[in-house]
Amino acid sequence: MSNAAARRIALAAQGFGDPAPSGRIDIRHLRRALGRVGLLQIDSVNVLVRSHELPLFARLGPYPRPALTELIERRHELFEYWAHVASFVPVELYPMLRWRMERAGGHSWRSVAAIVEQHPGYIDAVLAEVAERGPITAAELEDPGAKQGPWWGWAKGKTALEWLFSVGRVTSAGRGRNFERRYDLPERVLPHAVLDAPVPSETDAKRHLVLESARWHGIGTARDLADYFRLGMADTQAALTDLVEAGSVLRVDVESWQQPAYLYAGARRPRRVHARAFLSPFDSLVWARARTERLFGMQYRIELYTPPPKRTYGYYVLPFLLGEELVARVDLKADRKESTLRMIGAHLEPGHSDPSSVALIASELQEELRSMADWLELDRVTPSRVRF
Repeated sequence: MSNAAARRIALAAQGFGDPAPSGRIDIRHLRRALGRVGLLQIDSVNVLVRSHELPLFARLGPYPRPALTELIERRHELFEYWAHVASFVPVELYPMLRWRMERAGGHSWRSVAAIVEQHPGYIDAVLAEVAERGPITAAELEDPGAKQGPWWGWAKGKTALEWLFSVGRVTSAGRGRNFERRYDLPERVLPHAVLDAPVPSETDAKRHLVLESARWHGIGTARDLADYFRLGMADTQAALTDLVEAGSVLRVDVESWQQPAYLYAGARRPRRVHARAFLSPFDSLVWARARTERLFGMQYRIELYTPPPKRTYGYYVLPFLLGEELVARVDLKADRKESTLRMIGAHLEPGHSDPSSVALIASELQEELRSMADWLELDRVTPSRVRF
């Protein structure tokens, strides 16, 4: 198979081959798009918009943002857990991740062990407080403790709640104004049908997760497929052996790929893909950087934590997808005080610098910027014209 064909399969699997909604976008459209990506990775950076909101805009256009909050916090069709890092996950997959919760319970957190030793009964007291007062944030605990350090040095209350979250004894009931988790008991948040569903064996659950990963990828290497749910390579290879034998996944070779590829048996194979989208740094199409380079030829690295003088492209840089290719990358910021979408910088990718390509990309990029500004309820785009 050619790399171009693999790229089209990957784009279609991720929803970029679907026709754009022609009228008002509603929850049904969001469900369709979520069915293409499976997971929404969570990140707290809000220089543009929360990252988990961007993948649906990339696939649907200007959808009503409160609709996603409704799906998560009121309809509970998604739940928050450690899947591909912190993610919003279809609630139907809850039983498939119970093994991970059980593993977390047996895992020795040194910080939790220290709390147990120094503050006997504290974690049980935190759980009881959630049961009595939830949903609550870590800061709302009666005894949250003092934060240790400037970044990830959690206070004892946050550590206790995060451990309880990892083992499944509490869950997220949504996010607060500053995007902090609000913890509550699973039985008060998640559908009872999900909590009461049979729990598969760890082997069966991992096989199911690998199959879902193959469906959402369309095509990928074993390492690609393992990454979607951060599974081990040995478990992924064992699952792929079973799935290939069952005919659910096909082993194929892709031009220029150094490793064997696995094609979801039901993957669409479009002849063309006509897409236009800004991709979040944490979009499932590009979150595996090696796969992004293999499929699209883009060496993409996020520079959020790179000191400004050492940045190559900018602070919050989004790849720009046009047609079937990543043609540019754009550093964007939502200046809410000035009601302005600011394009801090724009850079063409190699191979797209001839005058006709530049004119086309600039025009399409300008339209997408205006669409994003409208979606974010910003009045202006600055600068008013795209220049590379």
